[in-house]
Formats: sequence, structure tokens, C-alpha cells
Amino acid sequence: MEAKEKQLLAARLRGLSLFRGVLETGPFAALADLLECEDPCGQLELLGEVCFGLTPWEGDFSRFLREKVFEDENPVIRAKAAGKTVSGALEANCAKDLDLFSALSALTPEDLCPDYADLRPVFRSGPVDFAAEYAQRLEGVSKYGYGIFAGAGMLRLSGEGEIVPVESPDAITLDAFIGYENERARVLDNTKALLEGRPAANMLLYGDAGTGKSSTIKAVANALRPDGLRLIELRKDQLLSLSSVMGRIAGNPLKFVIFIDDLSFNKNDSDFSMLKAALEGSASVKADNAVIYATSNRRHIVRESFSDRTAMDDVHINDTMQELMSLSDRFGETVYFQKPNKQLYLRIVSELAKKAGLDMPESELAEKAEAYALRKGSRSARAAEQFIDSLR
Repeated sequence: MEAKEKQLLAARLRGLSLFRGVLETGPFAALADLLECEDPCGQLELLGEVCFGLTPWEGDFSRFLREKVFEDENPVIRAKAAGKTVSGALEANCAKDLDLFSALSALTPEDLCPDYADLRPVFRSGPVDFAAEYAQRLEGVSKYGYGIFAGAGMLRLSGEGEIVPVESPDAITLDAFIGYENERARVLDNTKALLEGRPAANMLLYGDAGTGKSSTIKAVANALRPDGLRLIELRKDQLLSLSSVMGRIAGNPLKFVIFIDDLSFNKNDSDFSMLKAALEGSASVKADNAVIYATSNRRHIVRESFSDRTAMDDVHINDTMQELMSLSDRFGETVYFQKPNKQLYLRIVSELAKKAGLDMPESELAEKAEAYALRKGSRSARAAEQFIDSLR
């Protein structure tokens, strides 16, 4: 590549407008300096910085560019997502920036550092038509999303209150389950209603431990991610941030499941009122594109003691007790996951054994599975998985 070509690319990179936030990521700082550098030793050093910056993308420059461009939350994609008209100036700047990214995607290590061939670090690259691909992203923004939601299907709330991707998301799929077909179908159908713009209910999945309540929600989220569904997990102690999360996703073209696992309250929990307001549809803690899915081992998710029922300092004790006990009733739909009977438990064990490639007579497998459940204290899908794992 001629020196003038590199200088022009460097100038264009410095002049990014709409996608300017991309300059602060990965290897871009070193790349701009490298394009302007004429000293062979300096080029080699800066190329090393570029390659080091590409490490999280396994040294693939085109993959890095795609991720950063498609995840960028800029005025054009926000306007398109909201169905608003984009000004001519913004569209022109967008086109120029995308044309630059296409030119950058074709760069090779040899272009950037023609000397020191034996010492030169390498990265992978390949031409990308960013104008065409970004147009496709804009057209399907309700499925692809933008910003942090473009690259992650499962997210969580950080300790600082920011929505961040789950680092190692559960990749469980719907076909991994055995039994509980009706229960999963109800969750799946309700979530599809949300995606299709039909009325969808907040759901409480309750029942015995190890029956697949949380896994069902995650599997549905994985199955429907290509259709525009994202899952945001909140811990119970983060419920006071529920209104800010709803505000963050309100107006987003994607659909969201706010997932609260293992939910239970004491009667004096401050989080109680926040969740109650969300379930009742309070404008401050409700987003039209989101539903709340919670799991609990308890049907009545507010713990109470016998002393609560005999409290003498509450003039309207019956009204108070009804408020505490009725939180679960505020979920539009409840799904009960009962621990499996012996027949279902052994069916789960048998199917898991086949998937694991275990060669054991059914009678022997059933006998050992029952003995394992007896030691565990109960039959459950989780116990069946643990039993099969113990045989491997």
C-alpha cells in the first residue's frame, strides 16, 4: 500500500463522526498511529499493539470491526428503531463511516508493515461490505437489536447498576428436557405472544427444587433470541433497580424477559413494594416490551410465621396478611413444576443414559437410580442428571 493511501485512511479514521465511539475500543488507537507511521521499526511495534488489541477476537480484524460497528449505539440506529426519520446529514455521515470500515476490513499486516516479514505479527482479515450489512441490520433492528443488546442474549445487572452481558451464558436448549412438556409449552407460548405484540402475562414458575424452572426460562430465551428476545437477570436484592432497568429498555424494539430466580420475601423487605408495583402495572416500573418471569420454591413467596397471624399491634391484621399472601396472585400466570413421580423420574434417567452413551441394562439402571434418589432424599430431574454424571 502506498504511503499516500495509508495517510488518507488515517485521516479518514481520525475524522469518523457517527461511529466515533468505536475509536475508543480495541486496537483503533494503535491503528491510527500505525497508518501515519513511516518508520519500519515503529510500524512493527504498532502492528504488535494492533495484534495484541485483537486478542479477544482471536486475531480476526474483520470480526472485531463487525462487532464494534453492529453494537454501536448511534443516532441513526436509534432513530430507525424508533421509526423516526433520519436527517440527510446523518445518513451521509453514516455512509462515509461505513465506507471507511469496508476499506479498513481489507487491510493486511503486509499493507501496514511491509518490512520485517520474518518478525511481523499477523492478524486475519477479509473484505466486508459494511454498507450492505448495516442496511440489513437496520432493516431487522427489532431482531438484531443495537448497543449492548446486539451481541448478547442473556444479560445481568452489575454491582454498579449497569446492564452487562452474562460472561458464560447457559446454552441450554428446549430439546434438552425430558418431561414437563405442558409446563414448558405455557412459558414458550406466553413468550411468543410478547414477541408477536399480543398480550403476555408476567409468570411465576414455582414448585420443587431441581424440576427445571430456571432452565426452562433460559431455554426459551435461547430459542427465541433470533426472533428478538433478550433476558435480563436481576437478583432479589437488585429489585430496587427494577424501575431504572425498565426505563433503560423502554422504547427498545427488542422484547425482554426480566428474570428473577429463587424469589422469596420476608414481610419487611423493601423490595416487596417495588415488585408489587411492577406486577400491578405502575407506569414508573413498567415497560410495554417486557415481562417479568420469576421462579420460587414457594407458592406464597412472602414468608410468614405463626406469630405474624397473631400480631396484636396491627388493627387490620387480616388486610395485612392478605396483602402479603397475594403477591404471587399478582403474576398473570403461575406454572407449577411438581417433583416427578417414580415413572417420570426413571424415564428421565433412561433418556439421559442414552444421551450419555451409557450401556447398562434398564433394570440395573432403574435400581441404582432409585437407590441414588433415596440417598438424595427425593426424586427430581436434577437428581437424575447428577446420578447419570456419577456413572460416567
